[in-house]
Amino acid sequence: MSRRKLSRLTQQLVFTGPTTILFALVVLIPFLLGIYYSMTNWNGVSRHLEFVGLSNYAHVLTADPEFRNAFWFTVRFTIVAVLVTNLLGFFLAYFLTKPLKSKNVLRTVFFMPNMIGGLLLGFIWQFIFVRGFAAIGQATGISFFKLPWLGNEPTAFWGIVIVFVWQYAGYLMVIYIASLGNVSKDVIESAQIDGATHGQILWKIIVPLVMPAVTVCLFLAISWSFKMFDLNLALTGGGPFNATRSVALDIYREAFTNSRLGLGTAKAVIFFVIVAIITAIQVRATKSREVEA
Repeated sequence: MSRRKLSRLTQQLVFTGPTTILFALVVLIPFLLGIYYSMTNWNGVSRHLEFVGLSNYAHVLTADPEFRNAFWFTVRFTIVAVLVTNLLGFFLAYFLTKPLKSKNVLRTVFFMPNMIGGLLLGFIWQFIFVRGFAAIGQATGISFFKLPWLGNEPTAFWGIVIVFVWQYAGYLMVIYIASLGNVSKDVIESAQIDGATHGQILWKIIVPLVMPAVTVCLFLAISWSFKMFDLNLALTGGGPFNATRSVALDIYREAFTNSRLGLGTAKAVIFFVIVAIITAIQVRATKSREVEA
């Protein structure tokens, strides 16, 4: 090996070696161990575990109605939460890029919920839904505030959606603001001179030019909503009657409450594969619609 090649190899080992080792210890090795544990009947405590092959996967896919119900709830929640969060984040960004005197204050206010931890945020909103809304409903007589927000399936579903959107719309707003700031004013002025309406400028010019931000925001929102755990645990705990149990919460309870870590890990691996496929399709679809200014 020449001296130059040895120097390059040394530089690579010095600069990327620690990162590679850390990545392997924190991500790669636990992931591979998780795949191995998913093929056992380990309870998470015992030193002895029995290798059962793919029987855990077969059980999850064919004989586990709780996982199917949790997955169906997670899919419905993801569709609604991703659409609403991105629409609200985009329109907040669109209006806060206008010449408003209070836009900096409003940007800070809308971003602040993202700085609060999910569990704490869930307990705060649980108090609002149970006590705050009830008090407002008694005082005003408005039926909206008298609904059993966390007491039945439809309202509990929308309660979780409201809190999720409230937490994450401000974060996506910041990304959209950065992207909208890069849209050329000359292009918009040319469209206005040609007689384009505000709606046509928004849909035909601005939206295609901010598609890279849309790709990122959709990816983040899909990832957040599929992995939603802390809000689910703090707000409803999966209730009423497991009607709002997400897949992440179902995996947690299977592994740590029911002490069936092997089966819970199998659910996690299946969930990982499904989310990876969905996000890959989303990124590919939105990347194909990106244009250059």
